This record gives sequence, C-alpha cells and structure tokens, in this order.
Amino acid sequence: KQWYQRRVAITAGGNRNGYECPEERDYYPYWQPTLMSQTADLTRQTTPWIDLAFLTSNTSRCDIIKQGSFNQNGIARCVYNNGQRTYGRQISEAACTQDGGTWVTFQSYLEILDDATTEAACTAKQATDTRNKISWLQLRSDEATKRCVVQAPVVDCTTAPWTRVNHNGNSADNAGNASRYDAVLPHFPSGKTKRCVLRLRYNISTDDYDPFQTDANDNENTQEGVRSPVEQNPLVDVGANARPLRLAINTNQYGRTFQDRSHVFKIVARTTAMAGKVIHNLNVRGKRGNIVQTYPAVEYDFIPGRATISKDDLVHIQWTGANNHNNQPNGGDGQTGDAGEGTGGTDRSNFLEMQGEIENYPVPFENTTFWSKVESLTNPAATAKDLFVSMMSSGYYCGAAANAGCAANQVIGTKQPALNNLLNNAPASYFGHVLKFKEALSVAYMCSRNNNFSNRSQKGILWVVEKEQAANAKRSTRKASLDFKKEKSTDCDSALIPLL
Repeated sequence: KQWYQRRVAITAGGNRNGYECPEERDYYPYWQPTLMSQTADLTRQTTPWIDLAFLTSNTSRCDIIKQGSFNQNGIARCVYNNGQRTYGRQISEAACTQDGGTWVTFQSYLEILDDATTEAACTAKQATDTRNKISWLQLRSDEATKRCVVQAPVVDCTTAPWTRVNHNGNSADNAGNASRYDAVLPHFPSGKTKRCVLRLRYNISTDDYDPFQTDANDNENTQEGVRSPVEQNPLVDVGANARPLRLAINTNQYGRTFQDRSHVFKIVARTTAMAGKVIHNLNVRGKRGNIVQTYPAVEYDFIPGRATISKDDLVHIQWTGANNHNNQPNGGDGQTGDAGEGTGGTDRSNFLEMQGEIENYPVPFENTTFWSKVESLTNPAATAKDLFVSMMSSGYYCGAAANAGCAANQVIGTKQPALNNLLNNAPASYFGHVLKFKEALSVAYMCSRNNNFSNRSQKGILWVVEKEQAANAKRSTRKASLDFKKEKSTDCDSALIPLL
C-alpha cells in the first residue's frame, strides 16, 4: 500500500505508523480519495476503502455523510504530472493549480469488470445487478480511458446502538447482547474470490463546543485574542463564593477517533444452490483468557448467541482461531495470562447440540434432532452424521465416511492420530458448512472445550421459523429498541465506520 497523504497536521513531524494515516483516520467524510495506488491495477484490483456503515447518535447529518462518502461520489486531489505521477499535499483546486498541479477527480470502485469492454456491454451488466451501481466511466478525470466500474451501495447511515457511557460491550438495543451492526457483505458481480480487511473506527465527540465548526483557528492565541473553547484540567467557578474546582478534562480525548482492524478474510462465490438466499454468519467471537485477561475484549462466545431466522434462509457455521495467542507482559488494558482449556496460546471451538439452553452437556449424535433437519450446500454429499462429526471435531474429520467432498483418509476411525479430547490437534479455524433447513426447528448448542461452568459460557440457541414469523420477531426487537430509546438519551456521538 502506498501512502496517499505525505504530511499530516495532527502529527507535528508527519510521522506515519503501520497502515494508518492519522489525518484520514480522524476526519470523516475525508476530503481526499482513499486510493491505494496511483493507477488502476486490473490484475490485483486493489480497491479504495469502501464505506459500509456510519452509526451515529446524530442522524440529522446523514445526508452530509452520504454525499461525502467516496462510494458513489467522485473526489478530487492534487496530482503532479512530472513523468511519474505524484500526489500533492494541497487540498483545494486553487492551491493545487497555483503550485503547478492538476486537480484530478477519482472514482471509487468495488471491482472493474474487464470483460465488459464497451458501454453497451457495461449497461447490460447494470440491468442484471440490483445491488450495485455499475457505470461506464473514467476512474480518474485525467485519463481518457473508460471502464465498466462497479461502485458500492450508498453508505448506510443509521442510529448507533445505545450503551451506557464507557461500557464496553452489551447494549439495551440488543436485549442485553453485544452491540452490533448486521452488515450486508458487498456483492461482486464477477464472482471472483476477494481478500478483504475490515476497518472499525469509533469516535468520541463532545457538545462542549461545535465539533463541526471548530478547527485549528480556534486554538488558544492570547496575542490574537483567541480563547480555546476547552482547556486541559480547567478551574471552574461554581459560585456561592466557593473556591474554583478543577475538572478532569484531557483535551486529547475530545473529538478523538480510535481504530481497529481485522485479519484478512475472504469473500467467496456462492454455489448455484445458494443464489438469491440470505446467508447468516454464525461464528465465534472473543479470545483466550478469563474476563480480566481478555479485557477490553471478551471471552469465547458464539455470535450471534441467540437468533431467529427464516426457514428459507441459510446459515454458515464457521469460525477462526490461532495457535499463537500471546497475552504476555504487559497485558495492555487487562491482566497477562491465557486461562483456558487445552494447549496454552491456542484457540479451539466446536459445535454440539444440547437438550436446552440451560444444559451443560451435549447430546450424543444418536439422540440429536438438528442434523437430520439440515443439509449442507457446501458439500451436498454430506450426511447428517458427516455434518455432526465435522463440526464436533472442528474439521479435524471431514465426516463419518468417505464421500464426494470427504477423502477416505480424513474420516473418523481412519485418520490418525485420533482427535484429542480437548481438540488440541484440531484446526484452530474452521471453514464449516452452509446449511439449508428442511423444516422449522430450534437448536441449543455449545462448545465442549470452552464452556467452563461459572467462568465462561460458549453456548447459543437458534430458532428457525416461517418467513413471516422471522419478520415479526425482527420488528418486535426493533420496536423494543425504539421504546427504550424514548426513555434514554446519549451524551456522545459515537461513529462506527466499518470499511472494506
């Protein structure tokens, strides 16, 4: 990745760390295109950052957010054409022109359809795509060549889940479950596998000054008669002839933006049987350790832990983990150590049916009801027992017997050594299966390794109902959330900006 901002006002020396540009991190919508390279590379197709959602307590600004998003709006920047295109630091057309540069407008894209080489072919692509905006356009205004460009949908600007101030985790909007946003993954018309990274930014704003009208011109300047709207640990007059009291205000935290990134993940093409279906992602969150060792993250848990979905939908049960968990000194915000079962420093999960959500013992396969009511679209040849064995072993065994999607040397009873009872020799990550439901059902499930009674509870429950019942359940949850908000208010503007 190339840096598209060479100097930043926030870092006095223009320091750059990791993959983060502080100026672009701290301002949204950003005024320059978030391109990673100076020309379109059709072999790699490295895209700009794509805006998925902007979650906020102040939705009155959503029109500004959507208009400023790079998803479907061209954004210009200064370019020097010195034989080797170089980006300039000027952020206005006038300053760019005065410095000898060219003010070039760039277009964002999900992907470039290089098999559509004419405008007519590109228009035909758009006619069959209801998810994206597909246009015949220039990726940059200083190039005459036009391409068939797939642009992302308009950014989803909506209300952020309500939580108590500085409460890391659960939200009343989600019935006490973790704050969340159900993102719809981008649709790539080419059907090619995409390697992606999720970027999450969260902003803390204040109403002690106008955050949208305050800038460097408001910094304290006694010679010019400028008073800063806030100051570090100020003394305030509380009246009644009392001595002033000091407030605990750190101006570095006012209007501050934090950022996290995920590991690389892949978006793969659907099979024909999955086409047009809603696919729910059921996986594992959290990390190894007890409650203080994992802070501010959480211990292992299924996510979503409780879900109601339509019988016509699909569910992909999968998870990721690692064998090199390192929570050694210093422990960051929590304590050091990695309390848990099995080999230290390793993540493991599996999926087993229980009789009910208050149970702590799994049901033997012979007594299960779930597996006979589902079928795999990942491996249609898998039987109910194959699915049970695969998920029980986190993919160490691909099934109970060989089939079209499972080699004979990878099945239970043949593969050696046998599965360790703490899953130590099982894979940390599991691709899993996309399951189709034969009928309405409910299933409570658990992980045998991490469900430590009284310590951590890696369990969940899934209700599969008729389509109208699923819609009603979603509406009821939404209404409860809105009713709660009528009685509560938030005193910060929390912006959640996941970008792909």
